[in-house]
Amino acid sequence: MNFKEASAKLFNENRKVSLFAAGTAVAVLGLTFGYKYIRREKKLTKVGVVSQLLVHPLKSGKAVSLETAECLRMGLKCGELQDRHWLVITEDGHMVTARQQPRLVLVSLTCQGGQLCLGGPQMEELRVPLQQPNNKVVDCRVFSLDVQGRDCGDGVSEWLTRYLASDKTVRLVHYEPHLKPQRPSVKEPLFPEDEEVAYPDAAPIMLMSEASVRDLNSRLDHEVTVSQFRPSIVVNDCEAFTEDMWDHIQIGQVEMKRVIGCGRCILTTVDPETGVISRKEPLNTLKTYRLTDPKQKTSPILGQYYTVKKTGVLHVGEPVYKITY
Repeated sequence: MNFKEASAKLFNENRKVSLFAAGTAVAVLGLTFGYKYIRREKKLTKVGVVSQLLVHPLKSGKAVSLETAECLRMGLKCGELQDRHWLVITEDGHMVTARQQPRLVLVSLTCQGGQLCLGGPQMEELRVPLQQPNNKVVDCRVFSLDVQGRDCGDGVSEWLTRYLASDKTVRLVHYEPHLKPQRPSVKEPLFPEDEEVAYPDAAPIMLMSEASVRDLNSRLDHEVTVSQFRPSIVVNDCEAFTEDMWDHIQIGQVEMKRVIGCGRCILTTVDPETGVISRKEPLNTLKTYRLTDPKQKTSPILGQYYTVKKTGVLHVGEPVYKITY
């Protein structure tokens, strides 16, 4: 091969390398811009501040106020206490709530040193082992949905039946991770099909603002408190009912998505301090101006149901951000 031929061959090879490098660069730039286009930029806008974290271990029971709580897919948790993971039932497995037994709102349920502790007015404290793996698993019903729970024993059943002065025996069950959960999507298609909860009415998280309750109180003869509405997360530093528009929120590292408004029922007329049910207020007043969801024709909306998309730890005082893209 002469000098002229060698030079021509070297030029052709260099040209191929240059073209390949240029093509690669164009492809990388294209992917970069394409990724930025497809991956929408996340924008956080502060909308409020967490003022209360409330766990209701016993469905319809007394709330436990917390400064810090884990926020899991199935709701708030602190130690052994997890939101609405204990349920009072009839002997045939149907739920018993403060709708039928208003004095349930005065029952406290806590866990200490591996023991389940129950307390109530004019009742001695009852302590039983928290874990009773030999007790039977019971098939239960929360509204129209099937769910399971492990029976907490005859001693607890006798205590609750006596406290409620019930002519029929009631029992207490505890949800455990391997048992059958509720699937909210069965009765409300707006929930994700893979969403699972223990004993809440619908969702793992219910959030509402203090401003919404203040707005309600401005219309009532006798004021009510946030606890009357049994939320998980309470927010302040916002306007009334702005939570209706927080479709996607972030608190710390926790992300939640709004599903549907919380339609209110007769339970809101139970005074959480006395256990007395009026069957009138504040529900009647709410119906005059908060029938805002056509799907829930007779149920006024106060608060919003959320699912947890990213778990983490929540703290009172943390800012609440609305996520937009």
